[in-house]
Amino acid sequence: MEKETRIDLLARVARSRFAPSDEPERSVSMLSLAAASYGSRPSGDATVPTGFDPVAVALFEALIEGAYLVANADGVFDAEERRAFERVVLAACGGTVPPQHIAALVNDLGDQLKEDGLDARVRSICKAVTKKDHAREILRIAALLAQTSGEVSPVEREVLAKLVRGCGLDVAEIDVALADVRRALAAARSE
Repeated sequence: MEKETRIDLLARVARSRFAPSDEPERSVSMLSLAAASYGSRPSGDATVPTGFDPVAVALFEALIEGAYLVANADGVFDAEERRAFERVVLAACGGTVPPQHIAALVNDLGDQLKEDGLDARVRSICKAVTKKDHAREILRIAALLAQTSGEVSPVEREVLAKLVRGCGLDVAEIDVALADVRRALAAARSE
């Protein structure tokens, strides 16, 4: 599949309303909801706009960081991978987050990963997660963005395992998330 088509497909699935196989009642992408709040985040001395939710902003950052950690699992995150990652995230946000904010967030995530290391960043994400649904969405988005370069590698899977264990989920949920992502990608391809 052509890279542009794959990026568009991943972004569409990330922002789509799809229900994991074990949660058919869930129909809203938390990434889309959290991105809207992140995009309305006040800067500098601005007053807080109506609808700004700091918990949603923290969730958005955790969602993106989880995917970022998986993308960096192999120790290589070159300029091409970074561009693809940022483009998927930007498209998945549906225009609610400006490109410069995504680029700044990815810069910050890179700095934090270098400074703190993988295990500390995983702990930071997991500490911010207060609901199992949020942990599952972090897993879903990380599993989805791991698909940017094709199948999930063993080292990417190990980062997913660290995330789920840290968030108090069963490691078996990785297979469920990966199957749900494959199902959603197949459905999106056929649309």
